[in-house]
Order: sequence, then structure tokens, then C-alpha cells
Amino acid sequence: MRHAFIIAASIAAVPAWLVAQAQPVPVTSAIPGWKWSMDSITKTVDAVRAGRDLNPKSWPGGKKVAVLLSFDADNETVTLRFGETSVGALSMGQYGARVGLERIVKLLDARQIPASFFVPSVSLALHPEMATLVNTSGKHEWGVHGWVHEMNTTLAEADERALLVTATAELTRMTGKKPTGYRAPSWNFSPNTLSILRDLGFRYESSLMADDRPYELMQDGKRTGMVELPVEWILDDAPLFDPRGERYSPPREVARVWMDEFDKAYAEGTMFLLTMHPHIIGHRSRIVALEMLLDHIKAKGGDKVWYATHGEAAEYARKEAKLGEPIPRTSRQP
Repeated sequence: MRHAFIIAASIAAVPAWLVAQAQPVPVTSAIPGWKWSMDSITKTVDAVRAGRDLNPKSWPGGKKVAVLLSFDADNETVTLRFGETSVGALSMGQYGARVGLERIVKLLDARQIPASFFVPSVSLALHPEMATLVNTSGKHEWGVHGWVHEMNTTLAEADERALLVTATAELTRMTGKKPTGYRAPSWNFSPNTLSILRDLGFRYESSLMADDRPYELMQDGKRTGMVELPVEWILDDAPLFDPRGERYSPPREVARVWMDEFDKAYAEGTMFLLTMHPHIIGHRSRIVALEMLLDHIKAKGGDKVWYATHGEAAEYARKEAKLGEPIPRTSRQP
């Protein structure tokens, strides 16, 4: 099998077939949408779609808003995923494990705030000390974030499945607990991703953008029982904190956007979910934005704020909505 290398893969080298992949699987049709039939349009949008709103009337203890902080500990895998060997780029990623993560965990633990850490298993294998650092407080959660931050839409179904099986097994071994949640690397969801997640028994997913609130994922017009905790580029540090990018914004200006997002979530009684990266937010001038946000949340929300891991929020939303357990696919099991 083309993906058989994964079971015995070494992190010493990027898989050759991933480096040598000639052309990615296209994510657009050669036929423009105005030439599609309504049946084709419906089938396309119904493949993976937002279903029932799962936002509870209130959060645990009568809290008004749920605050979910997540950190994608990508480190060097952002460079390795495409077979790049640039020493400079790899060193930028190493900063996340060497400096950034510790700075973040110290801040969270000093304020007794739980968070979710989504990590490619190669990233954790390269830096096993991250597991001890994150696990020490007993408050944080690990989630699956691919094997080497691979782009799902470039992969055949069998390869995507094999990588996710391996990543889950390796994270379970290295962290001491099987993850229940998944975030696609770069939020890069393929046509096969949801089916694979369902087959592997994941309880929640956090890569899609159909709402500000938790919702149930639908597949081909049918319920899945899987909770989606939606993300947004507005609420991500990567696009706006790159000083080389055209979209760069000073961290303090970005913090103001995050504060406004929180204020609306608080007013609506919903959820505020923020995605960050240790190799980005972990820098000295950037973590100031997170500190400003946390100070604002404390001043604005006080004891009406529920800080939770993604897994805790997903399970609470599931219970309050009487969603039941995830619904297995009938056609295929892992």
C-alpha cells in the first residue's frame, strides 16, 4: 500500500511521497458554477454543512459566555509539510517549542485558565518536552492536528486516513490520553475528512466557519452527532502577525479586534474561540496582545465568563442540546 510507510515512519525525514507529490487534488471544478445543475449545487453544499445550533441557554454555573483559547503547536512542521529544508524557516518554527510555548503556559497557569493544544504528532515527537509542560497543571487538553501539518486536500483518501490514524495513536502515547477533538492543519478540510473523523470516533471538530456558536455537523444532508466548534480568520494570530505579509497589523490593534469579538459574544451569550500559535503569539511583543485581551475579559465579564477546553465546551453543548452520541457511519468502519 502507498501509505504503508506511516506505521513505521521515522521523523528523521519527511515522507518521500509527500515531498514528491506532483499535483494536488483540485478543490475547484473545471466547470463554472453557472453551468451546474441545481442537483449538483445542492450535492456540493450538502456534503459538509452546518446543522442544528448547539449554543446552550447558559454555560455552566450560569455563566454568560464561553471563552475557548486554543494553540496550534505547529513549530517546524509548517516548513516540513511541503518537504522544505530551509534552516532559517525551521529555526522560526523551533522558537514555538523552545520559547513560545513556555511563555504561553506560564501565562495561562498563572491565571488558572485552561486551553486546548492542537499539535501535529511530528511536532510533539520532535519536542517531547512539550507534553510535560502542558500536562503539568492538569487543566489543558490535547487535540489532533495532523501528522506533519499535511494539507488534506492534496491527499488520497487512504493516505489522509493513514496519517490521521498514526497521528492519533502517537499523540495518545506521547500525551497519555486519547484526544477527542480534531483540527485540520491550516483548516484544510478535504471531501474525505469528516468521514474519516467519524470512523475514528472523534467527538468534536474545529476547522469550519459556518457560525460563531457550536453546531452539529451534517454530512450529505444527514445528522452526524458531531459537534463543530467554529473558527475564523478574524480570530487567528497567523494572518495578521506576520511582519512580511501585506495584511500585517500591530499586535495591539489586533487585540482590539479580539476585544470587540469578545464583547459581542458576551452580549449575545455565545462563544468566543481564539486560535493562536506558540511560534507566533509566543513572541514578546505579540503575547502582549493576549495579555491585553485577558485583562479586558476579566474587567468586562468578571464571574460571568466560563473558560474551558474545547472538549469541555463540546461535551457541555452536547449534553444541554440532548444531542446524544456521535452517529457512526454505516458504510465503513476503521
